[in-house]
Amino acid sequence: MIVLHPPHAAGLLAHNTPGSFSALMDLYERNYINMRRLLPTMPPASAVRVSQTPDGLDLHLRVIERCRYTSELLLTYQFGQKNGVLVTEPDLRVRVYHDARLAEVVAAHLRHHAFLETAHCNTTHTNHIQLYNRWRINRFLYKWLTYCLRQGHCFIEHPCTAT
Repeated sequence: MIVLHPPHAAGLLAHNTPGSFSALMDLYERNYINMRRLLPTMPPASAVRVSQTPDGLDLHLRVIERCRYTSELLLTYQFGQKNGVLVTEPDLRVRVYHDARLAEVVAAHLRHHAFLETAHCNTTHTNHIQLYNRWRINRFLYKWLTYCLRQGHCFIEHPCTAT
């Protein structure tokens, strides 16, 4: 017998339930895989890379910090405006955990979306909102990395193969 929809037990969250801890961990793993496809070799700290594709925007990467077990990166598109101000959108700070093979968004600056931590008196409710917000922004990273890979972006000297 094949069960398409498992019975829901009280207090149990499905693996892919938006905002659940297990779904967040799954996104961290998927983001790591996509990040490694985009950046097969981690450059040294302070490295700046630009990936260009014929039909897409230039993708900018800056390595903020590189340690034995973690690295922090900035990933963004850059837009120039008439007044000469450079606009970065989206502007994500991503921490890559090399040993655990996870990647998570640790800061996000998006003009059109608010990913804010909300403070409430109820700690359980606050924790749920924070978990859900982390899930949302990491889901955004997952979708954006997938899109960038489909466009053919890659941060190495030789072109990456899109799948």
